[in-house]
Amino acid sequence: MTSRWISKRAGTFEASGIRRVFDLAAKLTDPINLSIGQPDFDVPPEARKAMIDAVNSAKGGYTPTQGIASLRGTIQKRIDEKYHHPDRSVFMASGTSGALVLSMLVAIDPGDEVIFFDPYFVMYDATVKMAAGTPVIVDTYPDFRFDIQRLADAITPKTKAIIFNSPANPTGNVAKREEVKAIAELAAKHDILLISDEIYSAFCYQEFVSPAEYNPQTLVLDGFSKTYGMPGWRVGYAHGPTDLIEQMLKFQQYTFVCSPHVGQLGALAALEADMSEQIEGYKKRRNMLYDALKDDYEINKPEGAFYMFPKAPWGTATEFVEKAITEYSMLIIPGNAFSRKDTHFRISYAATEATIQRGIEAFKKLVKG
Repeated sequence: MTSRWISKRAGTFEASGIRRVFDLAAKLTDPINLSIGQPDFDVPPEARKAMIDAVNSAKGGYTPTQGIASLRGTIQKRIDEKYHHPDRSVFMASGTSGALVLSMLVAIDPGDEVIFFDPYFVMYDATVKMAAGTPVIVDTYPDFRFDIQRLADAITPKTKAIIFNSPANPTGNVAKREEVKAIAELAAKHDILLISDEIYSAFCYQEFVSPAEYNPQTLVLDGFSKTYGMPGWRVGYAHGPTDLIEQMLKFQQYTFVCSPHVGQLGALAALEADMSEQIEGYKKRRNMLYDALKDDYEINKPEGAFYMFPKAPWGTATEFVEKAITEYSMLIIPGNAFSRKDTHFRISYAATEATIQRGIEAFKKLVKG
């Protein structure tokens, strides 16, 4: 039996519930797909051209582990102009998720505790366990605000890191400046690594604030997948204290090796693209969906990203989602994919307005049970 070859580590977490819904989507004819967490717009034309040119110019080889100099240098310049930190370095990762994995491998020893907020992006729990760390969950229900006292109460002598995500997946919540400042200062006070996942920072419908503004030791994870509609290109980056970045690079050498060469060249061109029209389009879709559902569902109006996290009006979220899929061919994600609770469900409004309208019609029927 092959089970004897499988590590104990592999049994500490389950396969992603999101991927199971994606697999189901492939079997349905013309589903109302409000599940997938990727933009529905195409990659900017200048980025597509740059990638095609790169392919035609035989740019298929390895890059330096830290990334091509032109892209890394451009991002480093922007970071320096924003933060003015004397010791903040950047490197290119194989997606923001790749950077998250590297951060756990570098920072977490067996038994170390890592705090993050519930609801949370599915990878946080899994990657902490991959590194043999212990997840510590801070509840944010029912309003999904970042409560500094709850966070402070969760800190123990074993706390090694805090993962912070704003705008947040799956809630769309955006931390207010005073919340960010308090979290950043709390991490600094206790000498805890603060990891800020900022992949949705471009999709922010109010002020975006990074904890790196208040805590120079913050490790920031970001990338091109969401802002430029290129999740499959696998181009992300991390920036933070140089000694931490150098260790992450060492681990990258023996894991991902480098971010894809042609993807990096496309990303460099994407930095010059104006994405304001697309971002404004998502704000319009948010308003369209929220205004249609707010009277029938308990929903906090999202302030960023492209997700909504309503409460199931009856039953568990899993039961509600099962009916949505089986009776209406509507794909949404049950909240227990992101949470210790099964009360809410995630809608992605990274979809056409026509798809969202079909979804609204289905939600109007579903609320009746």
